[in-house]
Amino acid sequence: MKVLANDGISQSGIDALTKGGYEVITTTVAQEQLINYINEKDIAVLLVRSATTVRQDLIDACPGLKIIGRGGVGMDNIDVEYAREKGLSVINTPAASSHSVAELVFGHLYGLSRFLHNSNRDMPLEGDNNFKGLKKAYAKGTELKGKTLGVLGFGRIGQATAKVALGAGMKVIAFDPFLEKTDLELEFFDGQKVSFEIKTISKEEVLKQSDFITLHVPAQKDYVIDEAEFNMMKDGVIIANAARGGVLNEVALVKAIESGKVARAALDVFEKEPKPEMQLLMNPALSLTPHTGAATNEAQDRIGTELASQIISILG
Repeated sequence: MKVLANDGISQSGIDALTKGGYEVITTTVAQEQLINYINEKDIAVLLVRSATTVRQDLIDACPGLKIIGRGGVGMDNIDVEYAREKGLSVINTPAASSHSVAELVFGHLYGLSRFLHNSNRDMPLEGDNNFKGLKKAYAKGTELKGKTLGVLGFGRIGQATAKVALGAGMKVIAFDPFLEKTDLELEFFDGQKVSFEIKTISKEEVLKQSDFITLHVPAQKDYVIDEAEFNMMKDGVIIANAARGGVLNEVALVKAIESGKVARAALDVFEKEPKPEMQLLMNPALSLTPHTGAATNEAQDRIGTELASQIISILG
C-alpha cells in the first residue's frame, strides 16, 4: 500500500511505515497535478503539512484514498468533515509539536525583551564604529521573570507555552472559551515534579493584565486581536503570534506599534503567506520567523512516528 508524504516526513516516520509494509513516496507533487498523481500511483494515504490543501474536489476525484493525514495540529487546509462523510479517516498529530512551538515563542519573547532581533541586524553593520551607540540604544531591556504572560487559547500548545513561562518565573493567566481550569505539571531533570492549577479568566482581563501576550488559537472567521483588543492592553505590551495568520489584524498591529501601545511583537505566521506584507518585513519592532514553530528535529520525529502509528492502526 502506498503513502504519499507530499510535504515531507521524517526518516523515523518513513522507517516505521516501511517496517509496517507500506511504500512511502516523498515526491512533492504540485497542487494542480496531485489528483492525477494519486490516481495513477494508486495512493491510499495522503500526508500533508501546511503547503498542500485537500479540498472536496480532490476527495471526490480520488476514490482510492483511505486516509488523509496532517503532520501538525490545525487542519484548516483539509475539508475534514467532508472527507469523513465520504468514509475517509482524517488524522493529525496535535501533541507532537507543542513544546517546539512553545520554545520558539520564548525565543522570540527573550529576544524582543532584550532587542536581540535589532542588535543582531545592527552589530554586523555598525559594531565596529558605533559600539557605544548601539550599547546605549539597546540598554533598556526587560526581564521576563516576575512579569505576567497572557495566553489566549489554552489547548495543548498554550499549556506547553505556559509551562515554559512558569519555568522562567512568570505569572501565567489564560483565556479559553472551552476550559475553566487545568493542572499543569512541570517535570524536571532529576525526577521532581511541580503542579500548578491555572483557572482561565475572561479575554478582557487577560488583555488588561498582561505584560506579554501569546496567541494559541485555531483559525477562525474574525480576528481574535483587532483594534478594540489592542486598546484594552497595557501600554508597551509585547505580543507573539505563532498560531495562525489571520487571528491577529496586522494593520491594527502596525498602528498599535506606531502609537506605543505595543512595544514590540513576534510573528511566525502571516495573513498573506507565503508573501508577508513588506511593511511587516521591514518593521524594526517586529521579530519574524517563516512559520517554523513546529520545525525542530524532535517535533518532526514525533510527528512522523505518530502518523505511522495511526496509519498502521487504521489499515493494519
